[in-house]
Amino acid sequence: MSVKKRDDTCAIKSVDGKKVAAVKKAMLTDEEVRDLSETFSVLADPTRTKIIYALSKEELCVCDISGVLGISISAVSHQLRVLRNMRLVKFRKEAKMVFYSLDDGHIERLFNEGLKHVRE
Repeated sequence: MSVKKRDDTCAIKSVDGKKVAAVKKAMLTDEEVRDLSETFSVLADPTRTKIIYALSKEELCVCDISGVLGISISAVSHQLRVLRNMRLVKFRKEAKMVFYSLDDGHIERLFNEGLKHVRE
């Protein structure tokens, strides 16, 4: 059995105590880790990603989103409910219409940074 040399790990064990202590002190709380993980998990769904992208371009009603994505109104409504529960989108009523938009600028910036990363 041969042992292969690995280039992706240190050849020796050496822990920088100051760095470890500083990062530990700044580490996210368990609640922050859970919430952030759930946010990224929600964005991992292709349909929800398309909805977020569409809403980054324009405020849209459920029927509009259905037309853009080519899926049923019911399917769009289900995905919007998930996005609303995670506070990624919000809605406003105007007479008999309900319009959706991104919840705030943070969501658009997060999405655009991720998009920029995958396009590089």
